[in-house]
Formats: sequence, structure tokens, C-alpha cells
Amino acid sequence: MAVTAPGKVGTADVPALPLHVPETARRREDHGARLVLPAKPERTAIPAACPGSDPRRRFARVAIVHYWLVTMRGGERVLERLLRLFPQADIFTHVYDPTAVSDTIRRHKVTTSFIQHLPGARRHYQSYLPLMPMALEQLDLRGYDLVISSESGPAKGVITAPDALHLSYVHSPMRYLWDHYHDYRDAAGMVSRTMMPLLCHRLRAWDASSAARVDRIVANSRFIQRRIAKAWRREADVVHPPVEIDLFDRADAVGPAYLWVGQMAPYKRPDLAIDAFNALGLPLVMVGDGPLAAAMRRRAGPNITLLPRLPFPALRRAYAQCRALVFPAEEDFGIVPVEVIASGRPVLAYAGGGALDSVTQDLTGQFFASQSVDSLIAGVEAMEAWLPHFDPAAAMADARRFAPDRFDQGLLHALE
Repeated sequence: MAVTAPGKVGTADVPALPLHVPETARRREDHGARLVLPAKPERTAIPAACPGSDPRRRFARVAIVHYWLVTMRGGERVLERLLRLFPQADIFTHVYDPTAVSDTIRRHKVTTSFIQHLPGARRHYQSYLPLMPMALEQLDLRGYDLVISSESGPAKGVITAPDALHLSYVHSPMRYLWDHYHDYRDAAGMVSRTMMPLLCHRLRAWDASSAARVDRIVANSRFIQRRIAKAWRREADVVHPPVEIDLFDRADAVGPAYLWVGQMAPYKRPDLAIDAFNALGLPLVMVGDGPLAAAMRRRAGPNITLLPRLPFPALRRAYAQCRALVFPAEEDFGIVPVEVIASGRPVLAYAGGGALDSVTQDLTGQFFASQSVDSLIAGVEAMEAWLPHFDPAAAMADARRFAPDRFDQGLLHALE
């Protein structure tokens, strides 16, 4: 799903209501069982700014290693922010499609691995995953005194100079090697399904051992922090990804429909939202396309509207006008909930993954305990009971925890 602006998921529109947009553009009952949420840490990983002690002064030459550059999604937005922090940085990646990325990225020198020159690499780059460890190790990073790897696909396994600092910002350890391995294998074709056990076994060993090459690790959420500890046995700080919250604002009026936004993929759980709202009979707008889209259209009742995509202005309006966002996925972090909160609307989220960092119980939203229809229905009922107490202004103020300047401060602190 290509993204060309924060939160954009594609060109249909929704009915307009007046919306002012700046020009610069714990606890609930669930079927009798109390849902206890992990406490948020009292001290965040993001300190106050420290003028005069900027660690960037120590680094003359900076390299940023990003797994691949073939679209603009959350990882590429983080890359853009890193390039703003380090305007002198050179980029290294496996595969690069200049037409698919922003001007910010195109302005920098981009060096690719040999994967770039293999047949069909721009479209089928993931097929070359077994070759990527070797490709990374052939990249020449001599002369760089700071290396930042942006890790979700293979990126952190580069070989750096002995006196260079290597910091890895981890969106996720490779899902197809670790906790989502069996899901990917079940969905693969016969040949891939046969080869995956051997290939992934060897890649896991490399992935874990290459984590030892990194000097400092930063995770994008507490959920990813725990996954890093499990897969790599490494400690990590937490610095949440930057969200352009100033692009969002409240609407003058709110509609009756709940909202779901995302790719129509199994782990996003669009089926769960549809089945729950079919049972409830409440209006739901679902925005997104993907491999499950056709099946979801057949599954949805008349109270559910499915839109394959929205341009950013219409999506921003949908955020601000929705009754609440339904977020049933277990995400690494999840940008959409923060964008909705910044729009002055609450979130009903599954109590797992990165949503536990971005959503605050009884302030910016509610949680439901399990990824089941009954639990989501109970969550909607709890949301309806709580909505009269929701304070949009307080929610929008809480969203400032994820503003880009907070990311900047946290990352620079990790370099000290």
C-alpha cells in the first residue's frame, strides 16, 4: 500500500464536514474479567533538549543503512527524519527505486548492494533475502564514524570501522524469521514452503549473531524492545517514531461511524472488525486495500462501508469525524492511532503490541483484551459508555509525546 503523505492509504472521498486544518499542513471490565494493562514507564527514553551538548558534533561522516527503498511507508518517514538530523549522511540500501521515494531521500547519495542488479530486484527484492547478509557485508563503510541502521529487513549486519559507532533503530526484528515465521510459511507457495525451514534456520543464526556487531540498539516501542531481548538477547532503549501531529486537527462535528484504516492483510485483522460490527449493527467505515479486500467486501454487512483508498485530505477528515478508531491488530508501533488521537478522536485498540505505548486508557481510548469477536464487541460497548467522558483537547495534548522533536531528542540522547 503506497503512502505519499502521513496516514495516506490511497482516491475515493467521504462526505465533507467543516474541519479547520492548519495551513502547515486503566482499566475496564471484559466479560467479568478485569483487563490489567502494563503500566507505562514513569520516565520516558526521551529527555529534555540539552543545547550546547549536541552529540552530532563528534561525527563528521554519517552513513544510514536502510533495508530497501521501494516505497514510502513508516520506515521511510523515520529515514526522512534521520536525514534531517544528519543532512550530510549518505544512504546505503539493498534496492533503490528513485521514483518511489521522496525528494528528501533523492537529494542524498544512495549506494546499493549487488541485489540492485539482480533480475526483477525492484519488485521481487524479498525473494533475494538469503543473499542479503552477504550483500550487506560487501558494503564499504570505511571512513564513516557514525553508522545508523534502520532495521526491519536486513540492515544492521554491515561491517563498520573499528572506531565507528553503530546505532541500530529497530522497527522490528525480521518478522518472517521470528514470531511470524509460521504465518509466512503457511501463506507461501509450495516451493517457498519447502525451502523456508532450511533458509530461515541459517538466516536466524546470522540475524542473532549480527546483532552483536551493533554498539547501541533503539527500539520503536516497548513491544519491539521485548522482541529484541527475546530474539537477540540485547537490551534496547525506546524512542518512539516521529508522527507529524501538526498535520491533524479537530472537526467541527463528529459522525456516527467508527473507522478502521490499514492494509487488508491477515495480521491487521479486518475480519475481526467486520464480524464484530456485523453483530453490533453499528456503522463502520473501512479504508484500505490488499489481499483480503475482495473477501472482506463479501463478508461485510450493509452497515459497513469499504473504501480502497483515500487521498490525504479526505483521510485526515475521516480521522477527525469518526466516532472512534477500531485498531484490532498487534502492531510494532502503529502510526494511525497517534494520527487519530492528534485529530481529537479516541482509539479502541487490542491490548497488545505498540498500541500499549500510543493509547492511554481512559484518556485517549479504551482496550479490548483478546483478538476475538466477543472481546471486541465488549470493547465497543465499553467505548460507548466512556465516550461522554472523552476530552478531545486532553487527547490531542497527549499526542504531542510523539511529535518529531521528541524523536530527535531521544535519538540524540542515545548517541551520547
